[in-house]
Amino acid sequence: MTNEIVVLRAGALTTVQDLGRPGYAHLGVPRSGALDPAALRLANRLVGNPESAAGLEITVTGCALRLTRAATVAVTGAEAEIRVGTRPGDPGRPLSVPAGAVLRIGAARNGVRNWLAVSGGVDVPPVLGSRATDTLSGLGPAPLRDGDRIPLGTPVGPPPPVDLTVGPPPRAELRLAVRLGPRHDWFTPAALDQLFGTAYTVSPVSNRVGARLAGAALPRAVAGELPSEGIVLGAVQVPADGQPLIFLADHPTTGGYPVIGVVADVTPLAQARPGTTVRFHGPQR
Repeated sequence: MTNEIVVLRAGALTTVQDLGRPGYAHLGVPRSGALDPAALRLANRLVGNPESAAGLEITVTGCALRLTRAATVAVTGAEAEIRVGTRPGDPGRPLSVPAGAVLRIGAARNGVRNWLAVSGGVDVPPVLGSRATDTLSGLGPAPLRDGDRIPLGTPVGPPPPVDLTVGPPPRAELRLAVRLGPRHDWFTPAALDQLFGTAYTVSPVSNRVGARLAGAALPRAVAGELPSEGIVLGAVQVPADGQPLIFLADHPTTGGYPVIGVVADVTPLAQARPGTTVRFHGPQR
């Protein structure tokens, strides 16, 4: 029998993710990968996989899967109901799933995303050194759909002797360190005061490409268009409406709006629901 996952219900967005393609930035290839790499690494350790193994990233609404062979699984990230057949399971611990059993991961009760590791790892063909889905460029496997069959690799080791791990709960307010540049001089002093002195909220139209924020518009000191230039993970781009946009794992490699700064660590945004408060700080302020 083929070792695979059968997707019974894919939910709003379920994608294959690993640690991404960070080594290809010089070729203009997007990074992609799990929005919270630490959560995926933990899930992999719990089932005996290498930390770099591919798993599934499940967004908001959960999913239902059938495993064709017995396996150990682990779910990390948002708080959610987990069931193996009729048996309840806990997040953050190894769970034994018999061959043919259905694994159900419920909707996120807080936060946004869960990460699922299965012993042996998800074994779709790698593209440019990664099995990760990039939702903007289309690299890697497509987002999962009902009825898809996802191949699994061969387990390389037993799960560790651990009973339970507890992840940090999502925060109602995020404080993000930002380094100004490269185009902060395109903005007025008032814009910098607003960036560091006012609160923003996460917009409902945020996704794996970027976290769109709503709040005080950032006025420009330099009018006109900017030639396209490189974009990095965490870049804070300011479109024409003046509302900041923080680029995440599936960000474009170039952009034509000015980047006022770069967020040092975007990981907290992986679990930021719409309405979450975001404040910026940095060595400049």
